[in-house]
Amino acid sequence: MIQNANFSFDDVGVVTVQLHEAPIVVTSDEVDARLAPFYERTEGKAGLLESLAGIRERRQWPEGVSFTDAAAAAGEKAIAASGIDRSAIGLMVDTSVCRARLEPSSAVTVHDALGLPTTCLNFDLSNACLGFVNAMHLAGVMIDSGQIDYALIVDGEGTNQVYDNTINYLNEHGTGIEDIFANFATLTLGSGAAAMVLGRHSTNPGSHQMMKGFFRAATQHHELCVGSLEGMTTDTKALLDAGTELAKLAWDDAGAGESWGGRDRYILHPISEVHTNANLDVLNLEAETVPKTFPFYGNIGPAAIPITLAHVQDTLAVGDSVVCMGIGSGLNAGVIELRW
Repeated sequence: MIQNANFSFDDVGVVTVQLHEAPIVVTSDEVDARLAPFYERTEGKAGLLESLAGIRERRQWPEGVSFTDAAAAAGEKAIAASGIDRSAIGLMVDTSVCRARLEPSSAVTVHDALGLPTTCLNFDLSNACLGFVNAMHLAGVMIDSGQIDYALIVDGEGTNQVYDNTINYLNEHGTGIEDIFANFATLTLGSGAAAMVLGRHSTNPGSHQMMKGFFRAATQHHELCVGSLEGMTTDTKALLDAGTELAKLAWDDAGAGESWGGRDRYILHPISEVHTNANLDVLNLEAETVPKTFPFYGNIGPAAIPITLAHVQDTLAVGDSVVCMGIGSGLNAGVIELRW
């Protein structure tokens, strides 16, 4: 077993996981309608977002709602649902990819908005779509070590600006099908927010135990998907191939021969129909064990895993094994197994 990549927890539980939906629904038909000048000029074909990615709609925030507003709203929901006093929270991590500034951190704004105590360590943790899983791991280590009693992880993502920039670019400068595929991943993104409270499993009845997990890296692929609020370019086919290869590598060597099959649910980072089907194939998973939220939320970056988990939690039974697997641009992959 590779000790620096595999890990387990002694007494850590997910006390609550909550989603905060962006209220404005934007259908793929509406996105295609905005791209009409590009399609007309290039003889392109509308409908790719739904036929290839399986994304029928995604959501956006109203004007004036910031990334930190969304993250704080999700955090407030999680604190209320947890039933704990916010003064007991010793760590707050904001894992949002979207941010309006380089400094200070987004976490300080959320910390202030939530009225968290001065003793609550707070910072941003950024690792593309893997950030939330990274923060779960970090929080679990700090809880097991006795440094904190509770951790709050938040994430707020928004796509209004990147959609406007990408659609305007394609309409004004796009020349052919290669341009739509280079920007295809951008148009699958969605807005949303999520938050999770973690604490000791033994002292929080009804919490869901964090069991174990692993991380793997394939950073030779760090240029396949590069993005900012101005736009994002992706080598779609190469990213799909590299991502599924990394998932298979991680799955096969993570547990010294242990199988990761046979679990009750697999919360795979929901990107698109193509990516989900590829992972079902290479990981040999049954489709009914992998819930999909991307058809109506799109890809919400690091918020996607907690949002999907929150979406299906009422269908889980006590004792169910739930595997959360994220893959982030770069590439990095991470898995955490929960016992519900």
